[in-house]
Amino acid sequence: MKLSTKEIMEIIPHRQPFLLIDTIEELEPGVKAVGRKCVSYNEPFFGGHFPQEPVMPGVLIVEALAQVGAVAILSKPENKGKIAYFGAINKAKFKTKVVPGDVLTLEVEIIKAKGPIGVGNAKAVNQDGKVAVVAELTFAVN
Repeated sequence: MKLSTKEIMEIIPHRQPFLLIDTIEELEPGVKAVGRKCVSYNEPFFGGHFPQEPVMPGVLIVEALAQVGAVAILSKPENKGKIAYFGAINKAKFKTKVVPGDVLTLEVEIIKAKGPIGVGNAKAVNQDGKVAVVAELTFAVN
C-alpha cells in the first residue's frame, strides 16, 4: 500500500515544516512501513545547520524514521486518531551525512508491541544504498 503526503497527514498529526516524510511506499499496518524523504536545499534547517556545507541534522533523520514508524502503528484501525510518542532512542548510529539532493528511504519494522508500548528497528538509506542512520525506536501510543 502506498500513501501520499495528504494520506500520511490523515494518520499522523505532523504538519509542515515538521512533517519530514513525503510518501509511504510500503505499508503493513502494525508490522512495517517504508517511507521516502526527498531532501531539498529549501528545507528550513539548512539555513542554520552549516550554511557553508548543508547537512541534515541527525536528530531530524531519526524523527523522520519515527514518523514512518508512527504511520505503521497508527494505521492499525484500533489506533486511529491516537498519537505515538517517543519512549526511547537506542543503538543510534550515524553513518553517512545527508545533504541536499539526497533521497532517503526510511524503513521501520515493528519488532515488539505490548499494549501501548512498542519497539521498531529503523534504518535510513540514501539513493546510493549507503546507510545514513540506524536506530532502535521505542514508542508509546496514547
